[in-house]
Amino acid sequence: MTERTRPTVDRALCKGHGRCYMVAPDVFDCDDEGFAVVTDDATTPEQIAGLDRAVSNCPEQAISTATR
Repeated sequence: MTERTRPTVDRALCKGHGRCYMVAPDVFDCDDEGFAVVTDDATTPEQIAGLDRAVSNCPEQAISTATR
């Protein structure tokens, strides 16, 4: 079974800087207002690395993760 890391974006904290979908475009996108939305779990090593970069680069600390 493949490990899946599920990100969550706290909409109350997100300010729409866009760093998450720039560093992890396979996991995040932006909505019509420019705020981050999760598009998929991170399952590959590349996606997980991108997700880790997104978490560490979010200036509002709006992204959390859970492994399942």
